[in-house]
Amino acid sequence: MRSSTLPTPLGPFSLLTVGDGILAAGFTAEPNGLLAELPAPWRDREPVPAEVPEPYAAALAAYFGGEVEAIDALPVVQSGSGFRTAAWREMRRVRPGTTVSYQELAASAGRPGAARAAGAACAYNLVPLVVPCHRVRRSDGSLGGYYYGLAVKRWLLDHEKGAGSR
Repeated sequence: MRSSTLPTPLGPFSLLTVGDGILAAGFTAEPNGLLAELPAPWRDREPVPAEVPEPYAAALAAYFGGEVEAIDALPVVQSGSGFRTAAWREMRRVRPGTTVSYQELAASAGRPGAARAAGAACAYNLVPLVVPCHRVRRSDGSLGGYYYGLAVKRWLLDHEKGAGSR
């Protein structure tokens, strides 16, 4: 497992990666802080500090440079229940510059009426940005929550909308 951090317009963005993909990511300068959220057996491993590996470095630089679809194909490694896995898959299908409600996410993941479970899937998403839980909002159109704060969520949504009009 490798740990790395790169600068972004929102501050440091850290990654924990393995050969198969990204295990965890977040807007933090301390990648080892992401360890506590990982499932066993990953949480007990000591990551090796490294430069941000490819293709992650190039894709993230392109995303923040305005090519907001550049992160779409990055591989992620997340384990969770059947519904959470389905919800994370559906989040990745939400196009940059658009949003869905928790209710819509629940329905597309196969459980209409499970908006709270969709919200929980967002909360337990260990790879925010790449698995774009920031594109999920409340049914009334308000932003809802975001682990890194609503200002970050709003910035990401505005960035993606702006890139779509270029």
